[in-house]
Amino acid sequence: MLDLETLPVKLRSLCIFRDILKDPVIEALCAYLDSDGETADSVSLYCEFVSRLYKTGRSDFSKYVLELMRCCDNPIVRKIGEKKAVKEVLTASADYELKILTDLSSLTPKKLRSDLEYEGPLPEWTVSKIDMAEEFRTQVENISKHGYGIFAKYRAFMLDGRTIVPIKAPDTVRLDSLIGYQREKKLIIDNTRALLNGKPAANILLTGDAGTGKSSTVKAVVNELAEEGLRILELKKEQLHFLPDILSELNRNPLRFIIFIDDLSFTQNDDNFSALKAMLEGSVSAKAQNVVIYATSNRRHLIKEKFSDRDGDDVHRTDTMQETVSLSERFGLHITFSRPDRQTYLDIVKHILDESGIGYDPEKLETSAERFALTRASRSARAAKQFADSVISGAEDVI
Repeated sequence: MLDLETLPVKLRSLCIFRDILKDPVIEALCAYLDSDGETADSVSLYCEFVSRLYKTGRSDFSKYVLELMRCCDNPIVRKIGEKKAVKEVLTASADYELKILTDLSSLTPKKLRSDLEYEGPLPEWTVSKIDMAEEFRTQVENISKHGYGIFAKYRAFMLDGRTIVPIKAPDTVRLDSLIGYQREKKLIIDNTRALLNGKPAANILLTGDAGTGKSSTVKAVVNELAEEGLRILELKKEQLHFLPDILSELNRNPLRFIIFIDDLSFTQNDDNFSALKAMLEGSVSAKAQNVVIYATSNRRHLIKEKFSDRDGDDVHRTDTMQETVSLSERFGLHITFSRPDRQTYLDIVKHILDESGIGYDPEKLETSAERFALTRASRSARAAKQFADSVISGAEDVI
């Protein structure tokens, strides 16, 4: 049974799940529990706690505590994620702490306000009956799909300095919204499913004209398969020298990762060239079984090459040129996204407009869409979306 007098001490006794104490909502709750309940400050502390809960988008405190428990990066989930044995002393501590979290999740507004000397109306929240021990057991049994820490809460990440941080509002594009390129999409999906199933998966280079949907397809695949344990880490070219450290960290994680490099190209003597080359060649220091690299480029050979690069006094010039132009060949799978033909371009436009519910005259639409493409010197998925957006906004009249 929940006891408010002992709850503050019990919360501060957390060890396995200690990171939960750093959460802003729990911090506010502890501040209120430490108050005497007899002053206006206590009312303010109570409202601060509820306000922080509301700001998370939740009003069910039990489910919020459950999310904190699932996302907690702790020694047990790390051991299990690495497929190592967990010491009995750790499991015993976890069992005790999960009981504390179960009690915490059952905290009702009435119970929390029982010692508060204030009769006016105050904000409330709801609770659900949750067995934290059972939920934790389910989590560790399915850790290869759900992960732990920030990887349990988010699906897309980027690098901030040397630290992997979540992208809290990633692109939500779905595969069914991408028209055409069925063969190309299937190759990427099949390869990614092989990664998820623990089978050999290739690094992929996606080349083709700008705006053909290369990046959108990769992101859509991640959105489609995130529930199966897939995550994406976006890297910039200048961050490639961090690859060995990144791979060392991700290799210990039970999830599967796509390292995504968009619009990749190199100049001669680029320091980042060697880091990517080492990863693609599977050097001992860079190898990770649960990670693949998907890169997009408008250049088939990835190197910005000038005619002057072919001159010079390099004795082994031929070998040097071969190394730079063959980087793309080190990707196990090379997929080309060609410009869509006229009909595919129009199909993309119509699909977007149909989804938005905008009416249009087919003949007028086709004429306007073609004129729009001509002003951009090409048809592409990007141009189709830009035209459709202009119709939706009213800038183009196709009725």
